[in-house]
Amino acid sequence: MSEPNPVRTGPETTAESEVVDLCSELIRIDTSNYGDHSGPGERAAAEYIAEKLAEVGLEPRLLESHKGRASTVARIEGEDPSRPALLIHGHTDVVPANAADWTHHPFSGEVADGCVWGRGAVDMKDMDAMTLAVVRERLRSGRKPPRDIVLAFLADEEAGGTYGARYLVDEHPDLFEGVTEAIGEVGGFSLTVNEQLRLYLVETAQKGMHWMRLTVDGTAGHGSMTNHDNAVTELCEAVARVGRHTWPVRVTKTVRTFLDELSDALGTPLDPDDMDTTLHKLGSVAKMVGATLRNSAAPTMLGAGYKVNVIPGQATAHIDGRFLPGYEEEFLSELDRLLGPRVRREDVHADKALETGFDGALVDAMQTALRAEDPIARAVPYMLSGGTDAKSFDDLGIRCFGFAPLQLPPDLDFAGMFHGVDERVPVEGLKFGVRVLDRFIDAS
Repeated sequence: MSEPNPVRTGPETTAESEVVDLCSELIRIDTSNYGDHSGPGERAAAEYIAEKLAEVGLEPRLLESHKGRASTVARIEGEDPSRPALLIHGHTDVVPANAADWTHHPFSGEVADGCVWGRGAVDMKDMDAMTLAVVRERLRSGRKPPRDIVLAFLADEEAGGTYGARYLVDEHPDLFEGVTEAIGEVGGFSLTVNEQLRLYLVETAQKGMHWMRLTVDGTAGHGSMTNHDNAVTELCEAVARVGRHTWPVRVTKTVRTFLDELSDALGTPLDPDDMDTTLHKLGSVAKMVGATLRNSAAPTMLGAGYKVNVIPGQATAHIDGRFLPGYEEEFLSELDRLLGPRVRREDVHADKALETGFDGALVDAMQTALRAEDPIARAVPYMLSGGTDAKSFDDLGIRCFGFAPLQLPPDLDFAGMFHGVDERVPVEGLKFGVRVLDRFIDAS
């Protein structure tokens, strides 16, 4: 790709000055993903991002895996193209939102009370905006990164990435030639311990997934008749066993390191066998961290029957299953025991768990960049209870981290923002993020 030709728009245009507008404008593009192509698609967001990149001299590519399901990819030439490249990726799709439930319309991108409000504010149009803002400022001023950077703004992450990251990895792996490391979502956010210490949680591991359909066949019949082969009864009993099951604590390498770091920060030992006490000390991220201590299986959907006086011959349910790195076999074995012999299970979508070490030059660059903007910062590893597009990029041998830096108010329920009502991101957090990302790129 040819070297970018910087487009200058005046000294007043900086990453900090435009990141809020970029975030708001991205939120206003409805990219709701219902998992079945019934949403508006990501094409408009992909075109918006491509335009913003082209304005500063890049030659972005739009790749559409299905009508409307478009991703944008661009490559920035570094000072030393012989070095392995860095991937910065984000997704543009969002989960649906019901406007009636929100204080501010979820697709307004309104700025109020010091925050940008809307669906995708933290998941993850904030990082998309921060990346765009930093890249645009650097290219306007002619500042090359130390090594090549591949930018990927992806479709379909919220439904497993089939039409986004997975499509690109399978059909266009050449786009990521030479990439060995990557940063993406759900990491680099702050947890204030006290006035002398703020932890920044960097995602180095994530649980695997089995989204499953459960099916029970029974004997159909009249609702007034005695029926000892009722599919609904059999299925509901099985689903209840799964939903009420307490999975055993399993402390993985990443979680052990996180607990050790937290123990040191709090000045008190933390006992994995007494997690209620431990989680109480974590505040708003307790839900996020607590879910990484066990496998889990959450019943999410039920379906059966077509008339009140007809016993159906089949009943179905769906379960969102998540397993820890190294514990997939244990998870499936225990799940089958709970379901019993009458229940058939099949994967709707499955993906692996990931775990990497918290070491190396890229981790050092994260810590250096954070400390430069926040002297009381300490980066620590943690495991994400969900999954990201990193699972697809891992198949290319790319070492992936969650690092979308945000300094957050101590009282903000950050975990509750993900897929929640009144999702929002602090304006000052966005500005902090672009400063850290810019330093990170220089140090990486």
